[in-house]
Amino acid sequence: MFGTRLLDRPGDRPAALRPALPAASSWSRRWRRDLAAALPAWVCARLVVVGALVLAHVVFLRLHPATDAVRLHEGLLGWDGQWYLRIAARGYGAVPREALRFFPLYPLLARTLAFLPGVSPAAALLGVANVLALVLGAMLHRLVLQEGGDAATARRAAWLVAVVPPGFVLMMAYSEAFSGCLGAGVFLAMRRGRWRWAAVWGFLSGLTRPVGALLAVPMLVEAVARRRDVPTSSTVRRLAAAAAPLAGVALYLGWVASRFGDAWLPWRIQQASYLRGGTANPLVALARSGIDFVHATMEPNGMHFIPALVLIALAVVAFRRWPAPYGAFAAVTIAAALAAQRLGSLERYGFDAFPVVLALASLAARPDVERAVSCLTGAGLLAYASLAFLNVYVP
Repeated sequence: MFGTRLLDRPGDRPAALRPALPAASSWSRRWRRDLAAALPAWVCARLVVVGALVLAHVVFLRLHPATDAVRLHEGLLGWDGQWYLRIAARGYGAVPREALRFFPLYPLLARTLAFLPGVSPAAALLGVANVLALVLGAMLHRLVLQEGGDAATARRAAWLVAVVPPGFVLMMAYSEAFSGCLGAGVFLAMRRGRWRWAAVWGFLSGLTRPVGALLAVPMLVEAVARRRDVPTSSTVRRLAAAAAPLAGVALYLGWVASRFGDAWLPWRIQQASYLRGGTANPLVALARSGIDFVHATMEPNGMHFIPALVLIALAVVAFRRWPAPYGAFAAVTIAAALAAQRLGSLERYGFDAFPVVLALASLAARPDVERAVSCLTGAGLLAYASLAFLNVYVP
């Protein structure tokens, strides 16, 4: 039923009643199974995205659409990938200040790997993104099982995170796979009561993307919900751990302030009229998007109206079928994505909240529904990727 929740979740029990952590060999076997479960979808998604790139080339050469071919030439390094490439190759000081809106951990990791013989910054960016995309699928598989879900739901979660329409960025030089792994790591740790690790992953997430700060919300919800199961001192430590994502963001903004004299410069850049266009009430932005959609005005917001409704519906499912931190993370992420004058990249921002993927996985339990969802998401992945390579859709 729609309101059915996962039962007997280990994270819902007091720490003393939770099962002991598996031995190292058992842990290794479990993660190998998780990776094996995620691998088919990971491979399939990459075949679809490569096919989209080929299709985009064919369309451009034969139909000569009135679009710029630059995204075709950039390929998997296109759009935001070009900014990450410049940062990884030359650092913030040698690129335009607009690059400051991209947080440092992902390009810093690629820059470090590029010191290895034969590894270029471009190869490092793509390698990190694609390896972590596989790890993300495995982590969601493990997370579903940890929450008491069955093997079929875990398999669907690992599949869907790879093939949801905006998931093509997991193959590109984008930080989504990295931030997704860190977010899943926070949930895996905190739901097991491992708050120190949750704080570590949360802090690193705050250094990876500005929306990493939003992980403080589900961490706070979890800490408050479990306050009766632990001593007051433990609750205080958990509340302190919930501040770790904010600390990661603050560290980067502090560096920006010391280097460029304005800690809010990344925020101000992101509010430019050709980017997010300033802050807006999410409900007002959604209504404006709906008006644009009804009047067939697709740009800048009309084309995002239906995806926004889908995301909101999945957030409701996450609230009803999953523990409270999952719904809270989905809700705050989608609200942040809608809180702008321009809703470009809404789909990517919304699916940054992996609980919406878990919600979709739980809805697709019936075989006929699963087949329909798989077909729709696969077709959407091909379409979105093709339009992005043709410079029509902004990922």
